Amino acid sequence: MRFPSVVGPQLAGVIDLPEGEIRGWGLFAHGFTLGKESPAASRVCKQLAREGIGMLRFDNLGIGDSEGDWGDGSFTVKVQDTVRAAAFMAERGTPVDLLVGHSWGGAAAIAAAREIVGLRALATIAAPVDPSHVELQYDSVLEKVLSDGAHEWFVGGRTLVLKRAFVEDVRRAHLRDRIGEVDLPLLVAHSPTDSTVDISNAAEIFQEARHPRSFISLEGADHLLTARGQAQRAAHIISAWADQYLDEPRPR
Repeated sequence: MRFPSVVGPQLAGVIDLPEGEIRGWGLFAHGFTLGKESPAASRVCKQLAREGIGMLRFDNLGIGDSEGDWGDGSFTVKVQDTVRAAAFMAERGTPVDLLVGHSWGGAAAIAAAREIVGLRALATIAAPVDPSHVELQYDSVLEKVLSDGAHEWFVGGRTLVLKRAFVEDVRRAHLRDRIGEVDLPLLVAHSPTDSTVDISNAAEIFQEARHPRSFISLEGADHLLTARGQAQRAAHIISAWADQYLDEPRPR
């Protein structure tokens, strides 16, 4: 299935349909340059679907099967496209109950949550408290990007074009200001041995969040949830935690 990005190009997504009794519907926001087929996105969504929660996972601008230029995206665009994806789900008669975000997608999920009508629960996995944390990934080309306006960046086996506007948008994204504004149940999941986004980020998110809030330590997991069974374990935890909220009246 496809729906338009806020900047125009069509974004590609997959809906993992719920098995058995339908407990609810959800949306997954993937990490920085990962995509809907990344281990975290695909395995978490498939497991949640097995447990009765249908999940939409989609490729952001210029990633995977989606159209457009990745460099024309930004944190703001990712947030707005997450809201757009939720609107797509509502239009098809399966409004989003649960929003799950992994890594940079977790930060975007926090920022998007207040704009998704009827959302019941929010879960983050390995999320940074500051979106500009991703500068650590492209710091080798950052000087050229800022001086020239754009520069090629080789990551994940492909070449992307990083643009100055992208960098500046990320630097303006003050997520800490938004965490306390989220009036939803929040689950913060993070591995104590995450070497990409330190667990101190989870502590800050948890501290800034309102109740009801929960924290779960994903012992033994790496940042990308590639280790055997770790993504499915994270999904089990999210499913069990969300159960009490999926039965509540839908917020308006």
